[in-house]
Amino acid sequence: MRRYASLFLVFLLASPLTFAQSPQIAAERPALVLAIVVDQMRYDYLPRFESEFMGGLKRLLNEGAVFTNANYEAAPTVTSVGHATILTGATPSISGIAANTWYERSEGKNVQSITDENVTSLGGTAGASPKRLDVSTIGDELKISGKGGKVYGVSLKDRGAILTAGRMADGAFWFDSNSGMFVSSTWYFPSLPAWAVAFNAALPADNFAGMLWEGKQMAATAGPELYGELDAT
Repeated sequence: MRRYASLFLVFLLASPLTFAQSPQIAAERPALVLAIVVDQMRYDYLPRFESEFMGGLKRLLNEGAVFTNANYEAAPTVTSVGHATILTGATPSISGIAANTWYERSEGKNVQSITDENVTSLGGTAGASPKRLDVSTIGDELKISGKGGKVYGVSLKDRGAILTAGRMADGAFWFDSNSGMFVSSTWYFPSLPAWAVAFNAALPADNFAGMLWEGKQMAATAGPELYGELDAT
């Protein structure tokens, strides 16, 4: 079975005053908290493939806290619900994110979890935002605390970046398979930051043209076919 991994990263760039005052941990307060979610990666994959791990995952298993039976009481187990639940702790009945897509009675049409026609896409094809998320994420709570910090979400998919970062995030970026660039929306800023424009201008996705992945050769030329295949890697 081919498994498609949807990876998102949430960056919490915390100020020195972000965390609770405690002399015992004062010297250990992190400047960066990184949350990573890999779609379809169950806990039992960690011991099953442990011999293949090097670096990051191996270190987490050997030196970190590993929960062998951690579950959220949330259904359906689709990506939007998972993204919202993990970073808010709220089930769909509370979070407002009940599925990837659903029929919204108040609007009389089908919507996606991140559909927002009141914002403009910055580089993509449709506006998207966290407006349908009714609860706060960890990043939102960091913002609400008033103690500083920056929050960013990055993902191949819009919902992965948006629903994990939260309503108050400094930015969210996702991969557009038509252009091969990372895009966003005016929910966060009026235009893409200069550093994001510079990153896209280097066309990093094009570097994968013709490369081999697990025995399969990717599209030989840059374009939507290649960009779509990147999702499967």
